[in-house]
Amino acid sequence: MTTWTLTPEAFDSPDASALRREYYDEVASRYWKRPATVEEIDQGLDGDGAEQLTPPTGQFAVGRYGDKAAACGGVLMLDDERAELTRVYMRPAFRGRKGAGLLMEILEGEARQLGARRMVLNTRLDLIEARTLYVRHGYAEIPAYCSGPYMEIWYGKEL
Repeated sequence: MTTWTLTPEAFDSPDASALRREYYDEVASRYWKRPATVEEIDQGLDGDGAEQLTPPTGQFAVGRYGDKAAACGGVLMLDDERAELTRVYMRPAFRGRKGAGLLMEILEGEARQLGARRMVLNTRLDLIEARTLYVRHGYAEIPAYCSGPYMEIWYGKEL
């Protein structure tokens, strides 16, 4: 039986880099309602702050289904008590196989290890699957804690 393994991994490992690239392609393409170009994806990933997803400021994790890299996500410490959930992505071929819940658990655990007592996140209204995942795992809508062009709804959860 194929199983999930989820472990912290460098944000710039080959598997993590490929997953981050696919994540950006999907969210950008959905936003623009057309396929993102290679140049747009490169531009979006350049200076995206992923280097902060290493202790003590954060952590990145990769999920594998069997031996295939299938999912990723990160946590970024915003202050002494709050971590931000970011770059949560599951490759489409692996959706519906119970990996998203495990990914949420490991990311919340990593945030706790970094000292977080609360997890927050922001997303867009059109990313319905992500919003459903967050609510299913105990996140509730909160007031905006940051602003930006791709932020339309904010969630939080006590850890």
